[in-house]
Amino acid sequence: MFLVLKAVLLVLLLPPVPWLLAIVAGVVLVRRRPRPARWLMIGGVVAIWVSCTEGAAQLLSVHVLHVPAGLHKAELAALRQQGVEHHDVAVLVLGGGANPNVPEYDGDAALKPWTMERLHYGLWLARRIDAPIGFTGGVGWAANGMKISEAELAQRVAANDYGLPLRWVESQSRDTRENAHYSLPMLASSNIHTVVIVTTGMHMPRALRDFRAELPPGMRLVAAPVSLRADATSEVLDWCPSFHGLERVQYALYEIFALLAGH
Repeated sequence: MFLVLKAVLLVLLLPPVPWLLAIVAGVVLVRRRPRPARWLMIGGVVAIWVSCTEGAAQLLSVHVLHVPAGLHKAELAALRQQGVEHHDVAVLVLGGGANPNVPEYDGDAALKPWTMERLHYGLWLARRIDAPIGFTGGVGWAANGMKISEAELAQRVAANDYGLPLRWVESQSRDTRENAHYSLPMLASSNIHTVVIVTTGMHMPRALRDFRAELPPGMRLVAAPVSLRADATSEVLDWCPSFHGLERVQYALYEIFALLAGH
């Protein structure tokens, strides 16, 4: 029941629904309160437009979520040197969901695009800095019908499609907090002192918060966000509605609400 209520609440909070409700309210009030009604309708239309743009998503990402920058060449070189000298660096990819029944894969389960993007970068990064890689992700709270964990799917993809098996496979966690709770002790037992966390940029602030809360003494975190935009505010098309713009705005707002709720 809680998951159903959460899903309904998110539908009501995330665009375009709030702005559609504002337009409906304007239509209802137009005869009794014409001026406020017109402002509601105009505001709703403008808000729908803006909330479907890459520009709005970028502003939320940079100025509200404060997403960290991607790793630069000097940082990659330093991580590689540390790993070669001390063998205490690991890449950890965080799960982002899976689909239980994908027709093009003969009805088998498959990782969602967000998760595949993280895994692809994590494997590239592991090769770049010459470090072992792990994946954390079980069956999420809302993953109805899933019979296999995200980590097991990731292990299959990493080994079969990329030729780089995962060193660590954590398959019990159901959310970001549990990612941290189960994976950090596993890495600590392998004498890992630097954990390079790979997740979607907008998810990174919440991931860092949860991982810092579980961080063992002597271990440090390095953020390696993916799905970043170098510049998404300076072109005209950045402020034109698009599917990806709406998707990114919804994701940014979801993460903002999750942080505010302490989730």
